[in-house]
This record gives sequence, structure tokens and C-alpha cells, in this order.
Amino acid sequence: MPIRPATGADRDAIWTILEPVIRAGETYAIDRDIAEADALAYWLGGDRKAYVFDDQGRILGTYYIRPNQRGGGRHVANCGYVIAADSTGRGIARQMCLHSLELARSEGFKAMQFNLVVSTNRRAVRLWQSLGFEIVGTLPRAFNHPTAGLVDAYVMYADLGGG
Repeated sequence: MPIRPATGADRDAIWTILEPVIRAGETYAIDRDIAEADALAYWLGGDRKAYVFDDQGRILGTYYIRPNQRGGGRHVANCGYVIAADSTGRGIARQMCLHSLELARSEGFKAMQFNLVVSTNRRAVRLWQSLGFEIVGTLPRAFNHPTAGLVDAYVMYADLGGG
């Protein structure tokens, strides 16, 4: 599988993938005008592990995994995924999610939760549901989409088993 831990040498490639997604403002609750250094500090922060989808030296996607909460909630993982715009529809997000689910189980996480899946991101919602995630909550008008206005967001959850 071409998924490996991100390294410092991947920073430029990760930013190339993150920037258009962040600037579009359609899927992540991140300031659209965030500086590159701040975006990379968020994505590669010390409280998470970042991975890249490396297709023979070309980074086509990236994800991070971290505990969703501290203390009593740290047994639930949280992830974020971004795919290069020219690489969508190739199953890369599916492969990265499957990798993250396997990694989460191996690291002792009991569940995975996505805190804010924008309802207009139908492709992602369908993918996460096909991989066992359920919509466990709807946050009415919780996301200000640049073209659709205030839209709902979902909390999605998958039990990873293991007690």
C-alpha cells in the first residue's frame, strides 16, 4: 500500500493538496485565509500523526489521526483526509480511510469519530457510510458554505470493536 508516515520533506506536497481545499472553504472549518505555516502546523501538529498517499514519489493525498478528545475520550480516534484535486475518484480516500481504521485499531482506539462532516459533501458522506460510519448527530446550519450558505453538518461515528 502506498501509504506511509509523512516526513518533513512532504511539507510542500501536503500544502499543495491542502491549500485549494482550505481556500475553497467547502469542507473544512478552517479559516480560508490561513497562512501556509499555520495550516501545516495544524495538519502536522504534535497531537496527531500524519500520513501521505505516495504514488511513486507523487503525493496524491494526506490524512492525520489523533485522539478525538483528551482524558476519558481519548479512546476515540479522529481523522481528516484530503486528496489532490486531480486524483479524486481513484479510491485514494477509501484506501486512506481503511488504512486509518486499521491503524486506529492497532493503536488501541475503540471507535473513530468525525466531528463535522459538511452535509453538502455528499461524496464523503457516502464513502464514510460505506465504510461503516453512521450519522449519529446532525448539527443544524453549523457550517457556512461559501455558495450554499448555512448548511447542516454531521457527526459520524464507527465502532472499532475490541470492547
